[in-house]
Amino acid sequence: MAFEPKAFLAGLPNLPGVYRFLNAAGEVIYVGKARELRKRVSSYFQKTLASPRTALMVQQVAGAETTVTRTEAEALILENNLIKALQPRYNVLFRDDKSYGYILVTGHRFPQIRFYRGVQDKANRYFGPFPSTWAARETIGHLQKIFRLRTCDDTVFSHRSRPCLLAQIRRCSAPCVGAVGEEDYRRDVEHAAKFLEGREDDVVDDLTRKMQDASDRQDYEAAARFRDEIRMLQRILSGQAVEAAGARDADIVAAVEKEGTWCVTLAMVRSGRHLGDRSFFPQNAGGSDAATVVEAFLAQHYAVQPVPSRVIADALQDAPAMGELLAAIAARPVAIVTRPQGEARLWLEMARKNAEISLAGRLAAQATQEARGTALTEFLGAQAPVARIECFDISHTMGEATVASCVVYDKGGMQPSEYRRFNVKDVAAGDDYGAMRYALEARYRKLAEGEGRVPDLVLIDGGTGQLNAAIGVMQDLGLADIAMVGVAKGEERKPGLEQLFVAGEEGARRLPPDHPALHLIQQVRDEAHRFAITGHRARRGKARTASRLEDIGSVGPKRRQKLLAHFGGLQGVMAASVDDLARVEGISRKLAERIYNELH
Repeated sequence: MAFEPKAFLAGLPNLPGVYRFLNAAGEVIYVGKARELRKRVSSYFQKTLASPRTALMVQQVAGAETTVTRTEAEALILENNLIKALQPRYNVLFRDDKSYGYILVTGHRFPQIRFYRGVQDKANRYFGPFPSTWAARETIGHLQKIFRLRTCDDTVFSHRSRPCLLAQIRRCSAPCVGAVGEEDYRRDVEHAAKFLEGREDDVVDDLTRKMQDASDRQDYEAAARFRDEIRMLQRILSGQAVEAAGARDADIVAAVEKEGTWCVTLAMVRSGRHLGDRSFFPQNAGGSDAATVVEAFLAQHYAVQPVPSRVIADALQDAPAMGELLAAIAARPVAIVTRPQGEARLWLEMARKNAEISLAGRLAAQATQEARGTALTEFLGAQAPVARIECFDISHTMGEATVASCVVYDKGGMQPSEYRRFNVKDVAAGDDYGAMRYALEARYRKLAEGEGRVPDLVLIDGGTGQLNAAIGVMQDLGLADIAMVGVAKGEERKPGLEQLFVAGEEGARRLPPDHPALHLIQQVRDEAHRFAITGHRARRGKARTASRLEDIGSVGPKRRQKLLAHFGGLQGVMAASVDDLARVEGISRKLAERIYNELH
């Protein structure tokens, strides 16, 4: 039955919600939100449309669906979830699954300061977010130099008997051994908090007053320490871009395009301090204009991230509507500035320049990867371009905790979301050939049944033995036509001396160390090796920890079960202090000490 826009539009309510356009195959090709569904969806079926991209999409619409929500803010969240789940081809898609980092000051008697990413606890204080881990850790380093706050975990802190190296190099005041009083340490913590809140002048004034008081008491050593703290603080502040006036929390969003590729840079200012920026490269953005890209970023980003009091963005068509939407999400006023003045204008120009630099780097990297892919295609003599590569590696320690990895290279880069690990079972310890057969069968069993994407090339980390084992599996699965190459390390395992064993050929082939095809093979092979080792170490550590827990006297199955349940697993038991262990039912203080000593 043909899609009738008029009949569909007539049944739409003037309520907020989400709409989905489908093509003839029933695939969702676009997801959008609306304050009024009937008005928004009707705009797609007018004689004149906003862009050729929109017109092309509407030509493919063979069906539509809607979901009514209570508010436009709810519609935004639902839209974001559907876009990420369905990845419609006409939606500009931003991938930002990684949460932002914060500086954490714990609620401990002697608070710890450290980088943190995850669920927040009301007992602690959090400062940020920081757009990059580097920016947060650099700030923590500054605070260590000035205020000498501890960074060690509570378990380490509770069991120290002498100052650590950080105390010896004057990066920690060593509260663990009583080298600083609780009141003095609290003062340093509050100074650090004020610094992170942007109240640097208050910190400098307080330190200056304490320096003068110490000098009046002729305590010149303390006065010199306060003087040094003031100097370091002023040196740090001299390198910061601080807002002169206006809102002290702001996000700056700039978008640039070149050769059909878009880059959106987000710069963050918190408490008047510029914390750094992060660049995003959206998918499905070809043919879009700046307003569409920026609006898509704001909608998808703030559906899951905290909204600041002010957003400075260029190219928005309906800034008031976006401001109302973000205000509804944040439950407080949010100002959208599209024509900033003064310092805010400099921020936007800086963000735009950073976006241009990031985009130039991206395009250069893409060109390099394209050249590598072309060179690999020529090396193999393939009829079609080698675009998707899957690589396998085996990792174990003398046959213990064998893990196989499979990494995927596609679309010009590594695809971590498609990586897989296999805990090898029912294979003799140290049997690398058997482990390789196990991994390939587990990976490609469904592919042989018609599910999944067919790789253009399968790389095997190893020589003829591993390659022949892999070839046997692929023949049994009916996938023998997929190109396969074994990558054996050269003499003394030096990069550039790899031997390449191509399935169906006799002997090994070599490429010059500077050959682009070899660089691509090395890149994928090294990533498979890293991924396999990471998995193997985790599995080995878990097995060894479990074995050590079982070997501790007086810790039978019931007590082991209570310990694991109380601490949420083996890692929690390893991180627990003696006092923590003693709180578990059935664990005496003496036994807790024995368990701790055995595990450490």
